[in-house]
Amino acid sequence: MVVQHNMQASNASRMLGITSGQQAKSTEKLASGYKINRAADDAAGLSISEKMRKQIRGLDQASTNASDGVSAVQTAEGALTEVHSMLQRMNELAVQAANGTNSESDRSSIQDEINQLTTEIDRVAETTKFNETYLLKGDYGKKTIKIAAHDAGLAGTLTQNTTKATFTMDALAMGDTYTIGGTKYTIGVEGNNQADQLKNALKVLGTKAQDSDETTDTNIKTLSVGEVVKIDGKSFTIANTTNADTSEVKATQLGLFASMGSTIEYNGKTVKLFNTATGPAADKGGVDEKDATLITAAKAYQLIANELRSASSIGADKVINPANAKFGTQDITVSDATTSTGTVDAKLPSQVKNYTIGTTTTPATKVSFTLTKGEAEVQNDLTFNLHVGSDADMTNKIGVTITDMSSASLGIQGLNVADATGKAATYAIDAIADAVAKVSAQRSSLGAIQNRLEHTIANVDNVVENTNASESRIRDTDMAEEMVNYSKNNILQQAGQAMLAQANQATQGVLSILG
Repeated sequence: MVVQHNMQASNASRMLGITSGQQAKSTEKLASGYKINRAADDAAGLSISEKMRKQIRGLDQASTNASDGVSAVQTAEGALTEVHSMLQRMNELAVQAANGTNSESDRSSIQDEINQLTTEIDRVAETTKFNETYLLKGDYGKKTIKIAAHDAGLAGTLTQNTTKATFTMDALAMGDTYTIGGTKYTIGVEGNNQADQLKNALKVLGTKAQDSDETTDTNIKTLSVGEVVKIDGKSFTIANTTNADTSEVKATQLGLFASMGSTIEYNGKTVKLFNTATGPAADKGGVDEKDATLITAAKAYQLIANELRSASSIGADKVINPANAKFGTQDITVSDATTSTGTVDAKLPSQVKNYTIGTTTTPATKVSFTLTKGEAEVQNDLTFNLHVGSDADMTNKIGVTITDMSSASLGIQGLNVADATGKAATYAIDAIADAVAKVSAQRSSLGAIQNRLEHTIANVDNVVENTNASESRIRDTDMAEEMVNYSKNNILQQAGQAMLAQANQATQGVLSILG
């Protein structure tokens, strides 16, 4: 029996210390709700869960970023809704101004409202912002944009690329009609004298007088006895001899009844001769001196070029250059809009689409006008990125691009409908249509981004939820399981204390020996 080493008490004390330590940890886990309160609790679990926490908190912020992006996009799209409404009203006003029942003062009143709407579009573009970021006025710096060309309502086909526009139409021949700027023009029959004009007229109609100097052409037939030719509204029957009383005329003597300025009809076709002998292009700018709607093909091409130029200059910073015209492979000279003359290459008057003369066997059938598209200087596009992920990958960025939505960028800057004829208003309709299409494209782009962001938010929130669940399994205390451990350790602690007390009492027997 010894008193220096009470091994029973030492053992009981050691076990009590272990139980007390386990009890303390169990109490900590139950009190904190975490089963990892320090790295020593689960070194690997701590490392894994901290990475998950980083992802969770990053994705939570990413979801917020995406939601802020939706708000910004909705702000811009809402402002563009009003821009759309104003453009629709401007289109309505332009259609109204194009009507011929309006006077110039009426169009001036309409112009006042268009000016106000244009100013408001600029104000909306200038002031719409989200969190101090202006959304619709572009970014710092300037760029030059091309303004879409328009066909001015002319009969033909307009094609365009990024810099050029080409209008292609059927070549005009004597006797053709063509509407330019709302006015129907007739291409008159030219000639150096009355006989020359009549000869050309008959060729256009597909006939020829029975004279020996006429060349043979498969497209031109000799007038036959009994056929009817109408001159200035009066019918004449082709006969072997001329008799004015019976309205009979020999084919070679049609010039007795047809003079300069006459209208000749044959087989459903109609042509009109000019009232000048030397050709109106020489002294009247290609316009008949008695009929302003009777013009040469050269004058028609000049008017067409100027119409294309005017219609395509709307919204441009300056009037675009005159169109370059070609008749087949040969150039046509169309004068500047400030002058009234127009000329055609000397070879061209003999080349018309419905008959050939001399050695020309393959006349051109198309005329093309090529012009350089107008330009406007506007702000650079606004571009910003929404970071919608927890990592630095560039794929976690969603780019948002919003173009300058000012009147200059929309191509309606300086829009004018207040002319005397209503042509300017007619051309303005096309310019407004282009502006509506541009705003529609921008709104469509913003709507697509918003839909994408909503899917992004849903996906991020799903990832956060599932990562949270995984992190919880690593870090959170299972309260039921831990209570079992706590109760066990509590009982063991009490038992250990009792056993330690008993072990300490065991050495008391030494006193009885000493006594």
